[in-house]
Amino acid sequence: MRVDWDKNDQDKAAPDSGAGDSDCVAIVVCTSCRDANGSDSRPRPGEHLADDARRAAAVAGIRVETVECLGNCKRRLSAAIVKQGGWSYVFGDLDATSGDDLVAGAELFATSENGVLPWRDRPQSLKRGLVARIPPIFTHKDSLK
Repeated sequence: MRVDWDKNDQDKAAPDSGAGDSDCVAIVVCTSCRDANGSDSRPRPGEHLADDARRAAAVAGIRVETVECLGNCKRRLSAAIVKQGGWSYVFGDLDATSGDDLVAGAELFATSENGVLPWRDRPQSLKRGLVARIPPIFTHKDSLK
């Protein structure tokens, strides 16, 4: 999976946000996530979550991408919210109907002025399900030179 953040994609990512290039936000859903029983049946719960996120995102104009695995299998259904020039967030312990929460988080993130997803207004599933917060590339104080 690759999310291109060029000027042409900005309108596809968030047409109604009024945000600039640095505010492009996308939801990335793991489609290989299984249910609590570990069933291999298809479609997998992760695919259902991706469908639910797409449904919720259609109204908001948020881009939804999928990946085969986010490597967060112990926390089952997983997704990430990424922002160009901002932090990336990985969430687990979601359910197949968490699409609205992911979109609410993405919309909140899109309005962030400092590139950080505000804690206070996040849906509960994005508070308790936070797995990792990943800094923007090359902004860490010990970044590559």
